[in-house]
Amino acid sequence: MKKHLIFAAAALLAACTADNAALDSITADALMAHVRALASDEFEGRAPATKGEELTVRYLTEQFQKMGLKPGNPDGAYVQKVGLVGIKPTTTVEIVSRGRRLRVAPRENFVALSRRFTPEVKVRNSDIVFVGYGVVAAEYDWDDYKGADLKGKTLLMLVNDPAIPDPSDASKLDEKMFKGRAMTYYGRWTYKYEIASEQGAAAALIVHETGPAGYPFAVVGGSWGREDFEIQRADGNRDRVAVEGWMTYDKAAELVSHSGMDLAALKQAALKKDFRPIPLKAKASFHIKNTLREVESANVVAKLEGAREKDEYVVYTAHWDHLGRDESLTGDQIFNGALDNASGTAALLEIAKAYTRLPRPPRRSILFLSVTAEEKGLLGARYYAANPLYPLSKTLADINIDGVNQWGPTRDMVVVGLGNTTLDGIAEEILVSRGRIIKPDAEPEKGYYFRSDHFEFAKRGVPGFYIHSGTEFIGKPEGYGARKRAEYVARDYHKVSDEIKPDWDLSGAVADVQVLFELGHRVAEADRHPEWKPGAEFRRQ
Repeated sequence: MKKHLIFAAAALLAACTADNAALDSITADALMAHVRALASDEFEGRAPATKGEELTVRYLTEQFQKMGLKPGNPDGAYVQKVGLVGIKPTTTVEIVSRGRRLRVAPRENFVALSRRFTPEVKVRNSDIVFVGYGVVAAEYDWDDYKGADLKGKTLLMLVNDPAIPDPSDASKLDEKMFKGRAMTYYGRWTYKYEIASEQGAAAALIVHETGPAGYPFAVVGGSWGREDFEIQRADGNRDRVAVEGWMTYDKAAELVSHSGMDLAALKQAALKKDFRPIPLKAKASFHIKNTLREVESANVVAKLEGAREKDEYVVYTAHWDHLGRDESLTGDQIFNGALDNASGTAALLEIAKAYTRLPRPPRRSILFLSVTAEEKGLLGARYYAANPLYPLSKTLADINIDGVNQWGPTRDMVVVGLGNTTLDGIAEEILVSRGRIIKPDAEPEKGYYFRSDHFEFAKRGVPGFYIHSGTEFIGKPEGYGARKRAEYVARDYHKVSDEIKPDWDLSGAVADVQVLFELGHRVAEADRHPEWKPGAEFRRQ
């Protein structure tokens, strides 16, 4: 018995040492080397269906091969082919209110496109109707449409969820309505176009506000003003609302003013359950010419086969794509996407490497999935979730990485969507063991939970885990983290300036990536599967 105990202790010590070796293999220098390659001008901003995609897919495949990881596709390939349709619109719009034409500047204060796979879309003299937040939510006894016939109409709707004041404290939002400050899926722009399609509308225009949206209008213009992509569909996307667009708040206010009304007053009216659609004295016409092309993009996937439950999986995701290049710009034309998401892809590679340094494979299999076209609407993740290489019923969790902490170590780690799943408790145990703490997202109203690839897994019932950088930077003054994040969103997010900066310090990224490695490893070894918590929005029923 004594010999057995000594042997067991020695084996445990060896395993711990080996685990430390796996963790120690994740380094700032290695992360930076991957980012430098992926975010280089040579990779041209990593847009799907470009030279940048070819170089990126090749780079990821070669890295996985060097690590000795198996191809993640059961057909023996490191890629899952994703058929996309490229849509490059040329849009002409005319909005007339009581004889006055609204002057709009494409990409500056107005964007409109069609995601239908057709070379031409025309909408003539469509009545514009203000529909509040454009939400139908039975669980909140909320219906902004009230049975109105909106077929063929152009819907003007507010961004985000209805911001319902707390009846006992007007300075706060009612936590019983649309989760208070935290955005629900009803506030996401994708939902708004979906519900407009269901209503039979001809067009849907969202009123952009930087605060609720979480990014300036320049991000909309930069992302939507060039070639867009959609997943190939046999029906040509004919069930989508014909025109999808955005307007700045000021331009929408001008439109409403031309109709003899006030947008601020309409916004207040839209916060009441008895709100009904309000026709504006205005009509919209759209003429969109689409340049279409079918392309074949790719998710890149590698696998570490489990030691026992090989048919159960923990998935790590990070999107490899960014916005490519814009030849209409003078000067720098390349959207290098160093933080978004060369850094997250680098982290995925470092986690994969760490798993290969373990003394034995974990109990369950691990998938390393780098997806395409996240910037075009989570398309690569959506395609995988609809066409999984391995059953989602056997997929225990998706741990998603979209950007890393580039400004040094933090005492905390921010979990977006904290409280949704039991993964949070596992992560907290790991953090506490490292002298750190877990925190919720400080800006839940911006809907970050719905803006990255784990969301496509969550919609189909797979518990997702997604972090942001911590905010309590060690050795930095109070407010440093919030200031740096605000600077990034204002200056670099979806801009050509998202490049490696002189002040990057990836030691904090290493600490976070090690936590994500350990989280996945614990899930892969655990007796119990992760679960959604009661009341979670995407809990399997």
